[in-house]
Amino acid sequence: MKREGSPFKGVMTVALKEAADHMTSARMHLIMLLVLLTAIGAVYGAINHIRDTTSEDPFLFLKLFTTAQQPLPSFASFLGFLLPLVAIALGFDAINGEYGRRTMSRLLAQPIYRDALLFGKFLGALLVIAIALLTLWLLMTGLGILFLGLPPSGPELVRSIAYLAATLVYAGVWLALAMAFSTLIRSAATAALAALALWLILSVFWSMIAPLVAGAISPVDPYNPMTLLSNFETQQVIARISPQTLYGEVSSMLLDPSNRSVGPIFMSQLQGALINAPLPTMQSLTIIWPQISGLFAAMVLLFTLAYTVFQRQEVRA
Repeated sequence: MKREGSPFKGVMTVALKEAADHMTSARMHLIMLLVLLTAIGAVYGAINHIRDTTSEDPFLFLKLFTTAQQPLPSFASFLGFLLPLVAIALGFDAINGEYGRRTMSRLLAQPIYRDALLFGKFLGALLVIAIALLTLWLLMTGLGILFLGLPPSGPELVRSIAYLAATLVYAGVWLALAMAFSTLIRSAATAALAALALWLILSVFWSMIAPLVAGAISPVDPYNPMTLLSNFETQQVIARISPQTLYGEVSSMLLDPSNRSVGPIFMSQLQGALINAPLPTMQSLTIIWPQISGLFAAMVLLFTLAYTVFQRQEVRA
């Protein structure tokens, strides 16, 4: 059948409908309540810890994201761990749920193409995540100004907005993964379990698996110090298969201007450098650009997988 009109016809209609459905669903309300309560707890603990710090810091606002007070983790760590759950909850039944409710044939009977339907569902869920992240960011900014009495500076604002954008791309990776499982597996419960199992492996167990694989690929020779560096570099490459590792490196560079590298630094590289001087924002972005590109590429590849499978599926009334 020859396509007529714009290839994006119907995308925004589906996206806004999906976003409205997610925003009014009880599942989304419960998930966001959990995220909100945990975020407030993490920020409150960070504020108390920052208040006890007597040293002056030109990037005090960014400490809200990275400071942790036991037993709560920092806001950035908490977001990196729980945000995939939010994305998976929004995407695991995006396609197979329509098959289960027998509404897919009626949707495709409308003047809308399959790619527009899939892209609209992805954009709708990503829009909900973007609204949630923006709300959390504004909440943190307000709490920081209220309790610390210090508004964020220009560089802090730029870094925090860049961090917000990178976090949205990170969430998009897990959303695309959940939608890929939703197209591959007809059972919504099985798709959710498969996505959660992969999230558990990549987020919890991958840090234990990477050293073992690196030891097999680049074994350490106690009589050759260079093998230690080779083993460490191999371990880094394997660890970066996990989106959480890439996101952690992006977060550490954007939220801590004193960081100068995501890998090992040699003494020869520090010659002439001001150790305590913070890096400009553009230099930090240049260092982590491969990580951001990797996250974006993973999101595109997973969405392409979902798109290819969905285009080949047979839809019956």
